[in-house]
Order: sequence, then structure tokens, then C-alpha cells
Amino acid sequence: MALTVAIQMDPIAGINIDADSTFALALEAQRRGHRLFYYLPADLAYGAGRLMAFARPLTVRRERGNHFTLGEAVDFDLGAEADVVLLRQDPPFDLAYITTTHLLELIHPRTLVVNDPAQVRNAPEKLLMLRFPELLPPTLITRERARIKAFRAEHGDIVVKPLYGNGGFGVFHLKPEDDNLNSLLEMFEGLSREPVMVQRYIPEVRQGDKRVILVDGEPAGVLLRVPQAGEARSNLHVGGTGVRAALTPRDREICAAIGPTLREMGLIFVGIDVIGDYLTEINVTSPTGIQEIGRFDGTSIEALIWDAIERRRAAARR
Repeated sequence: MALTVAIQMDPIAGINIDADSTFALALEAQRRGHRLFYYLPADLAYGAGRLMAFARPLTVRRERGNHFTLGEAVDFDLGAEADVVLLRQDPPFDLAYITTTHLLELIHPRTLVVNDPAQVRNAPEKLLMLRFPELLPPTLITRERARIKAFRAEHGDIVVKPLYGNGGFGVFHLKPEDDNLNSLLEMFEGLSREPVMVQRYIPEVRQGDKRVILVDGEPAGVLLRVPQAGEARSNLHVGGTGVRAALTPRDREICAAIGPTLREMGLIFVGIDVIGDYLTEINVTSPTGIQEIGRFDGTSIEALIWDAIERRRAAARR
């Protein structure tokens, strides 16, 4: 079943082909005979009842410095000409991002958008997990300083992070003796009107946090990300190291608890973060990690994702 696939992503020229999950998805789609088109979020336009994009035919190859070829741009009707749109632009999850979800919602599910754009909009990384409080460490979301100080007095070691941040940016670990809390909150208040997320510090993060990939609600692979010395964050692009890992019974318990909700929401490709026994994030916008997991255990998560996409497309045509 050859499909026409449009990929909405950030500039392809600058990606790391050894780590980028969108690149792996594109390679697998091409291997299956699907026809690829590429466009940037800024290329979207709505008019006369149609959602259009200036899109270019795309060919990919695993050659550093020569990993893609683009054809001439065409005015592409995403609702009429595409079978699948991969929503793969990176955060920030700002109003520009939200606007693209509203536009893509106009064509979904007639054109299958992965992940479902309305559910992506309704499930920012640090908020979807609030549906599962029993899986979380003690957590507070607020702008009210008195509540934050009371939370700190109760739990001592805390982590403060922006609610809509990504990639570990703006994450601060404050020990009980650290006197920078007021200054830190002033900085957050100066940057946005949004509340912050405060959580009890989980010391197991020093041994690493796990990125677990779920495909259509089922666990498909896991990677342990270990922070470098002197760093509280384990994200790979801030210096964390990927290490082979296996799913523990607690990991499987977390996946079993959230999997049915993810599947019902049409969130086919999801990456969750687990520290110790706790779920700390559910990533639905542009999850990563499938290439690193594949190198460790040989699992082709990109193939599992395309299997799920093709099943959904086939079911929609019946």
C-alpha cells in the first residue's frame, strides 16, 4: 500500500542523521515505497476551504553531508493529495505550534496526521501526565510563591522547570540550602505569565532517566540517559550519555496505565521519561530516541511506527 506522505518538520539540512527520529521515519517510509514530500511549518496556508503547503518531493539517504534531495516546490493540497502527514516539528510549544495543530485538524483523519493534531494540542508534555497522579513524584503547578515555598519546606530538594520548556532547558535543581529560589522565580515571571512546575527531586536521576518509546500505546524500546558529572539533566543534547537498558516491572506498569489513553487519543509515537519509579514527562510533539535504541537492541521502532500508521490508514478505508 504505497502512500503519499508529507513531513512537517524543521529544516532538514541541519539534522543529525545518526540521531534524528524524523530521518529514520523518512528512510523507513521510503523503503516501503511511500512517496515523500517535505515542508516547513511556515509553508502552511489555508484558503478557499483547502489546507495547502509549498512542499518539495523528498528523497533521503544515510550519507553524511548528502542525506537528502529536494525536488521543485509544488502547491500541495494536504487534504486531497496526502495520505499521511507526519507532524514532526520540534518545540517550543508556542502559539505558532498551536496554530499548525488547528490547521492540520481540518484535514484529520481523512488525511491521517501523526500524532493527532488536536490531541497534541491538548497534551503538552508536562500536562498530559497529570491524568495519572499515582505515577508521578510529588508535583506542584503554580505561579504563587507562597505555595512553592511551602512545597519546598515539605520536600526539601526540589526541581523547578518551565511548564512549556523542552530538551531540559530551564530546569533547575535547588537543594534545601540554596538561596536562589526567589531570584529564579523572578526570572521565570519576567519571561512569561505561565506557571512553573515544581517537583520533589528524585535522587535516582544521578543513575540516569529512561526514555521509553510507546507505539500505539505499547512499549517498543527503552534507553537510559545518564547525566554527565556536575549536571542534573540527562538529555542527550546537553551532554547525557545513552546506555543500554531494559524495561523493569515498574516501567511496564507505567506503560500499561497510560497506554490505553495514548491509543484512544491517536498518539501513535510517544516518548515517556521515567526516573526511578516515577513518570516525569509524556512527549507527544516530536519524540526522539528511536535510532539510539535501535543501535543498542536492534529494534526498528520506525518500522513499528509505520506498521501502526498503515494499520490505521487501512482501517479508515474500510
